Amino acid sequence: MAKWKTPADCRYAKSDEWVRVEGAEAVIGITDYAQDALSDIVFIELPNVGTMLKAGERFGTVESVKAASDLNMPISGEIIAVNSALIDSPDKINADPFGEAWMIRVKPSNLAELDALMDAEAYLKYCEERG
Repeated sequence: MAKWKTPADCRYAKSDEWVRVEGAEAVIGITDYAQDALSDIVFIELPNVGTMLKAGERFGTVESVKAASDLNMPISGEIIAVNSALIDSPDKINADPFGEAWMIRVKPSNLAELDALMDAEAYLKYCEERG
């Protein structure tokens, strides 16, 4: 059994963000591997609704007792919702990174960018290579 959860309905960036397409929206968060590496998450900074960002651009920051990490867009799009519950309870990211702790919802501007991301199997292999 794999050490980290990697749902098959998500695509994964090398910077440890996941994206799941739900209808006309894409939901984005950080992976189980990332939250495990960061350990106890104590702070999150997220963008404003309406912000347009390109794939690879920074959309926020997550801080743990160990380190701070930039959050990067796996695909381009407009921020249409932010999970404000994480501002008061960033520890939810450690408990449920693929569910309750989604970070942003985006209106994608180019779904073809998903093809550049890893599927669950490739991402899990990538995590195992890094330890």
